[in-house]
Formats: sequence, C-alpha cells, structure tokens
Amino acid sequence: MSKQFYFRLKYYYNKIHSVKTRVKDPKRLLQKLVRKTPNRREKYGDNFNFNIQNYKDEITDIMGIRAIHIFKDDWEEIHQFITNKWDVIETVANIREGDNVTTFEEKSIPVRSRVSGYRSVHYLVEFYPTNEKVIAEIQVRTIFEEGYGEIDHRLRYSHVEIPEILKSNLLLFNRIVGSADEMASLINELSKEWSSKENELLKIIEEQIKKVSIADFFYLIVFPENSKYSSYVIALSTIEPFSLISIILFAIV
Repeated sequence: MSKQFYFRLKYYYNKIHSVKTRVKDPKRLLQKLVRKTPNRREKYGDNFNFNIQNYKDEITDIMGIRAIHIFKDDWEEIHQFITNKWDVIETVANIREGDNVTTFEEKSIPVRSRVSGYRSVHYLVEFYPTNEKVIAEIQVRTIFEEGYGEIDHRLRYSHVEIPEILKSNLLLFNRIVGSADEMASLINELSKEWSSKENELLKIIEEQIKKVSIADFFYLIVFPENSKYSSYVIALSTIEPFSLISIILFAIV
C-alpha cells in the first residue's frame, strides 16, 4: 500500500523532492492506544475499549507518507495534486504562532498552532486497495521543515520532560529554519525573474541576428569596435557560449 503512495507522489509529480513511508511501530501504537483511551471514552462512553475491529478507524496515522518539497510556493500545486488523486477526509495545517495563514484560510483548511513551532500540512486520505477501507496520513512539508521536525522529534522524545534550555534553543532554531525557507523562496523567485529576462534578451538577439548578413555577423565578432552592429556586442557578451553557438547555427540555417 505504501508503495502505491510512493510511486504516485514521487514519480507522477515533479514538485516533490523526496518521499518517506513508514508503518507505525507496534510498541508506539500500543502506547498511543493507551494514551487515546480516555479521550475516546469521553466521546463514546465509559464502556469504550480499543479492539481489533475499531482501532484502525480511531488511529489514523498507522500508515504514514511524508512528501518533502524544496520551496514553500510548491505546496499549493502539491495540495491540488493530492486532493485530485485521493479521497481526502481531513486536512490540517500545523503552523508556528505568527505564521501567515492566508493561503490556508482561502482553502478553508483548519490551522493548528504548535508551541514547538512544528510546521507541516497533514492529510487523511481514504482508499480501498482491497475490499477493506484503509486510512493513511500524508504529511507535506519543505526540506527545511523536515530537517527541523526530525531534530525536534529526536530531542523531545529522548527526555521525559524537555529541559527549558533545550526548548528555548529549539524555538530559536525553528525561527532560523523559517527564515531559511523564506530565503529559499526569494532566491527561487529571483531565479525565475532572471530566466524570464534572459529569455526575452535571447529572443531580441535572435531577431536582430536574422536581419544581419552572415558576412556582417562574423565581421561583428572579429572586429566589434569597427562594426555598424557594435551596439549588440554587449548583449552578445552576456550569453553563455553554448547558447551563442545555438543562435549562430539557428541564424545560418
């Protein structure tokens, strides 16, 4: 079952950097059943007990899939992909207090503020690999959030009660991770903008080259300062050699 999710997420959608899958450890599952019993008795009555028939309906993260992406802006397309591919029965956005939640509010996604600063969007999806219904949890986060989440989880679970100095430094680390995510998004946008301007410049140069005879063109390359087309030398000098050769060949052909 986890392989089905892995291949759909990793190989059918290129916005996802990597995918992790796991089945909940039996010991941790038992601990969670014990921990959740009081809550379920409040919900269903004092006679409620977990059993082989009902535990899969109540514990929804037995099978987990984590989809990791590089840039924050990629999430919206990944969200669309997941909601189109599977029957999503619940979505929750885990955020740090103070985060911008506009995107989630526009999509009517409930927001859960986490004291630890944990950030991740969780989806519960329902599917039928056989005649039996299966509920799985898909977690979507950036590569920076993944790094922080792994470190936070390991350190918190290694203590009965997390020391205050460790807690405060984890929160500081969380802010640094958030800044790194924003910086990565900024660099990505700058790269897109630069590529767009570069493509525009290449088109202009291609159009100008078509107007130049082959003899004039090579005269321009050999004696740029004496050429009547010398105004294009600066533009040509900014192009990578391979791209320039491509343009020349295109013009000749």
